[in-house]
Amino acid sequence: MANVKVACVQMNSNADIDQNLMQAGEMIRDAAKEDCEFITTPENTDFMAANKLEMMETAETAGKHPGIPFFSFLAKDLKVWLSIGSMKIKIDDSHIVNRSFLFRDTGQLVASYDKIHLFDVDLPDGESHRESDSFVAGDRAVVMNTPWKKLGMSICYDVRFPALYRGMAQAGAEMMTVPAAFTAQSGKAHWETLLRARAIETGSFVIAAAQGGSHPGGRQTHGHSMIIGPWGEVLAEKNDDTPGYITRNIDFLEVTKARHSIPSLQHDRPFEIYKAKDFL
Repeated sequence: MANVKVACVQMNSNADIDQNLMQAGEMIRDAAKEDCEFITTPENTDFMAANKLEMMETAETAGKHPGIPFFSFLAKDLKVWLSIGSMKIKIDDSHIVNRSFLFRDTGQLVASYDKIHLFDVDLPDGESHRESDSFVAGDRAVVMNTPWKKLGMSICYDVRFPALYRGMAQAGAEMMTVPAAFTAQSGKAHWETLLRARAIETGSFVIAAAQGGSHPGGRQTHGHSMIIGPWGEVLAEKNDDTPGYITRNIDFLEVTKARHSIPSLQHDRPFEIYKAKDFL
């Protein structure tokens, strides 16, 4: 199929997992009522807290996490594909992963992706994050078949690493999910530019559901969920940081047109980096 109506659910997650699941579920149901067949949620759909100890104490293994059966049932009940941006999953007593999940319309979990690039930064306003203190990085990219076209999965900080998206596009992905919890500061400066760049570079649809607003510990996220076309145009945007959702019909013929017009995915050439001698 060459067309699909997609939705980005924008959330304001907190430290109450059940409350967050209900928040996501209500908006997913509303989007399904508008005939959306592919619905996405943001990074940290299940939980957001600044306290590392609380994060570890509330983490569950994949077999025990309440979000997995919850979203599986929802996908089957609504007969939609769900891309759950990420949930925290315990892999042993002291380690967790930031994992994205893809459920098909039968409720089957068909793919998962562990965030490769962890958010370890010191922002100009003094805000710091050390995601690697709590999470283990993934080491594999995921490109998955859907009834429409192939999907490339990513999470938030990944968007700053264009080689990931180029690789997924060259593996056949024509749409990319970028669920995020971008900080308010970096989001205002870079969010739209990065999303549009990844779409232009790969000739792909970029579907980016975001967290928005104030969260436990005083963290502020940017919101502004977006759906970007393969020519780099903003097709839909949530123009603030409040909970809600956006929808858009997308036509994959636009991917064919963009990649035919500028076939840069086929034009890689080997090169060496020349290190000039320091004559000073």
